[in-house]
Amino acid sequence: MPLATRISNNLIIDSNLIETSVSEEDENVENGDISNEAPSPTSDSIPPTPTTPSPRQARVARLFHERRRLVGRTVSEGQLLTKPVANGNDLGKSREAEDTPDFYEHRAKDLLPYKGGEGLTHKFLEEILKILLDYVNENFDRSVKVIDFHHPHDLKEKLHLELRDKPENLDQILDDCRKTLQYCVRTGHPRFFNQLSTGLDIVSLAGHWVSTTANTNMFTYEIAPVFTLIEKATLKKMRELIGFTDGDGIFSPGGAISNLYAVLLARHKKFPSCKRRGLNNLPTLVMFTSEHSHFSLKRAAAISGIGTDNVMYINTDERGKICVEDLENKIQQTIARGDEPFLVSATAGTTVVGAFDPINEIADICKKYKLWFHVDAAWGGSVLLSRKYKHLVDGLHRADSVTWNPHKMMGVTLQCSAILLREDGLLEDCNSMRATYLFQQDKHYDVCFDTGDKAIQCGRSTDVFRFWLTWRAKGTKGFESQVNKLFDLAHYLVDRLRAKDGFQLVFEKPECTNVCFWYYPPSLRELEDCQEKQLRLHKIAPLIKGRMMNDGKLMVGYQPLNDKVNFFRWVVSNPAATKADVDFMLDEIERLGHDL
Repeated sequence: MPLATRISNNLIIDSNLIETSVSEEDENVENGDISNEAPSPTSDSIPPTPTTPSPRQARVARLFHERRRLVGRTVSEGQLLTKPVANGNDLGKSREAEDTPDFYEHRAKDLLPYKGGEGLTHKFLEEILKILLDYVNENFDRSVKVIDFHHPHDLKEKLHLELRDKPENLDQILDDCRKTLQYCVRTGHPRFFNQLSTGLDIVSLAGHWVSTTANTNMFTYEIAPVFTLIEKATLKKMRELIGFTDGDGIFSPGGAISNLYAVLLARHKKFPSCKRRGLNNLPTLVMFTSEHSHFSLKRAAAISGIGTDNVMYINTDERGKICVEDLENKIQQTIARGDEPFLVSATAGTTVVGAFDPINEIADICKKYKLWFHVDAAWGGSVLLSRKYKHLVDGLHRADSVTWNPHKMMGVTLQCSAILLREDGLLEDCNSMRATYLFQQDKHYDVCFDTGDKAIQCGRSTDVFRFWLTWRAKGTKGFESQVNKLFDLAHYLVDRLRAKDGFQLVFEKPECTNVCFWYYPPSLRELEDCQEKQLRLHKIAPLIKGRMMNDGKLMVGYQPLNDKVNFFRWVVSNPAATKADVDFMLDEIERLGHDL
């Protein structure tokens, strides 16, 4: 019997659930009674005469069948069947349900700013908040998977991503939000060790909601007075921690853009005329960075016109640190062939290994050859907050520019990055275009607070607010405790790896919270160390990672590096992680790879 004509056991079907985007005429038809079935006969009754459906009933049934695909997309079978409300405690639930609008009947045109939309807007946002709070709770629930993995073509079918001419109803919009979060990776989960940015800080999340609700732009004090002052105060505090007595800075959408700022500023400092004339008639500019540096430095060379061929990679030692002798040799070679060195970029906490380059020694070389000294401290800059570990960036105050990402070790929600400078005024000199429709010089307030002309962007998000709010909530001491705990977890993992059969550290003494290791299944443990063993070991991490993602309980990254075959890189920046989660990770890798 078709669903459109079924009524039995006190279950009713609301025909309003059928279509999510139909014409007004169809909606009016669907609001009618859709039953055309006679009552069930009793044993002594006369069999009923077959009934011919009315044109209205036939149209409803046809609409249902024609749009059956949409039913599966918007509601489950359970949602189609509404049970009668029982007495007692269910009565309160019934009243609550009565207060909840039927989102199937409403669309975005019924929300604010449209007339009479206040009540529905509040109810809609309350439903959104319920969805978000459920997801937040799931992020901290170890019984919930980190990921419900599906291959792209399968996930595309589940999500129904098509954009239609007619608007979907609000129930579909709510369902879109649920499904989006359902299939997202839970990066706040204590067993997500896949990226440098992990965790879900609640105050930072609240700050994100607040700043998104404000929905303003950071280019002038005129439209972002509070956020502009917050940015100035926060940048000042960050520069003080670095050791800059003056200087400047700006928040950017990620460490890659902060590193791009550094390259553009170094080029402008060396050859300010290139802002107007470009690179014509200039010598070949050459920049230097570690072979383990972030790829964004190479990309910045491409974007800025320096050229990727003019990025000189410096050899590293057995711990992943820049070899200072190799750096100076390559600078001298560059000068000898008539090219122009202009920038050296060191790294404080490399992406894979977590190595800290020798900042003071590199600063000496930069001073000797009059080169711009940049430190990419996107990952490791947060050790400045810890009295126990800030020695890792000794000499950072000698840099000309520093990249620092609070969305990494400090746990601020994405994205949150800053470029910090020792010299004031250079940002504006390099990037200012004096657009008269934004940056009028005769405004009635102090226009030095219009920071937008210092930025590469025009539109700029209020990223700083959630960072500032989190800092207010934790204090510098709270951040110090957080950083110290992360290092303690990394040290615990190192000790476990040294004691556990089948595991081997790639780097014996990790400096940061990156811990790199190989897992050897039993089939490889007795083999002599030869090329065949290395080739087989190279395949182990990808196979385990595939099983890991299909299983969904854990995520850890892997990669090769130089002559080293694929290994796991465990990294922690989530203060919710514990030693038990570290133990779980090791046990899972062993379970998933034991038979390989």
